[in-house]
This record gives sequence, structure tokens and C-alpha cells, in this order.
Amino acid sequence: MSAQKILIVDDDVNICQLLNLYLVKEGFATSICHDGKEAVALVKEKEFDIVLLDYMMPEMEGPDALAEIRKFSNVPVIFVTAKGESIDKIKALDIGADDYVTKPFEPQELISRIKALLRRSQPAPAPAGATPAVAEITLGALNISLATYIVTVDERKLDMPPKEIELLYFLVTNPNRVYSREQLLAQVWGPNYKGDTRTVDVHVKRIREKIGISEKWSLETVWRVGYKFEIFP
Repeated sequence: MSAQKILIVDDDVNICQLLNLYLVKEGFATSICHDGKEAVALVKEKEFDIVLLDYMMPEMEGPDALAEIRKFSNVPVIFVTAKGESIDKIKALDIGADDYVTKPFEPQELISRIKALLRRSQPAPAPAGATPAVAEITLGALNISLATYIVTVDERKLDMPPKEIELLYFLVTNPNRVYSREQLLAQVWGPNYKGDTRTVDVHVKRIREKIGISEKWSLETVWRVGYKFEIFP
């Protein structure tokens, strides 16, 4: 099995060398670039399993680079940055980041987050000899497939990162039940995820914008509790 490929994007050469050292030791194949413009070009040119993206860089800053990448790719992206304000995290998540790690960081924690994100972004293999389950659901014009990680509305493919697809699939397959933000983080991001619960709010907001409205269902906010996907009779 070939090594999973990670793109490191940071204008700080020392940070790149540190990340490269730990990632190679863990068995990953790495590529390095030092500005957002080059990162966009590399993601267009090559396939990566994950991108580690700095926030403030020359040529093109991280959020602008991510916005460009999201026009053509759903590759998982983790921001690794010194900008730790909540508004910066929300902006990053709002334009399609999957996770956010603040510098200075513990390398092993970052490695753990990378591995967790990679596990979540790839369908789990079926046990030997088993008949694969069809992880797909259709509700009116809405179709969600975890086998292909594709969501369509009226047969139009939506541009959705893996985490949005997984959250939507979980809510749709557990309809009419209210889940708190903490429960959704545990179910979709995993019990060891240490991110802010506002991550859920941002992902729900993006999902709503993309799937639109329907007479058959509604993604509802339950005030001071959480969210539910309501299916109408």
C-alpha cells in the first residue's frame, strides 16, 4: 500500500522542516510549498490525502487559498497557524477547513488529528468475505452516498467536504431526533476530538446553504439544545 500524501504549506521553513520530520517518521509521503498560490497549483496538479495550511502567507493567504481549492477539490484541510482567535477559526471552518490547530502545537497531537481526519474521510473497508453495506440514502431529490462521498440534489452534485457529508448522513439516517453539539462532535468527529462546538454550527450552516429547502424535510435548529433533521409525513 502506497504512503498517504500530505501537502505542507507554510512560509516558515523551520515549521515545514519540523512537520516534515514527524510526518515522514510516521510513514507519510510529504510535499512542501511556502505560499498559498503555489499550494492551489499543487492541489490542482497532484492528488493529496490531506493539506496542512498556514493562515498568513505571501502571494495568497491561507483562507484565500482554501477558497480556491474548494472550487475544485474536497481534499481534507487542517489549518496550522498562530492565529488563534475564534473569529479566525470560524472563518476557516466557514470556507471549508476540516480542522484547526493553533501554534505552538504538540506534534504528536497534530499527528493524531491528521490520522483521525484521514480515517473519517475514507470509507471503512468491509470485513473479508462480507457483503458491503450500501451506505446511501435517498430522500426526495436529495441523495447521500458514503460509498462515494457524493451528495446530489436533483442529480446535481454538491461541492461538500467529507465532514459535511458525514454530518448530513448521520442526521438524515437518524431523523426527528435532537442531537446536542457535543453529541454530534462525538458521533461524527469522534470522541477524542478537541475542537470547539461551534464547528458543528459552521458545518450545519454550510450544509443548509448547499442542500436548500424541501417540502419533505428540514434541518432544524433546536434553541439551546442542538439540531435535528426532520422528515415530514
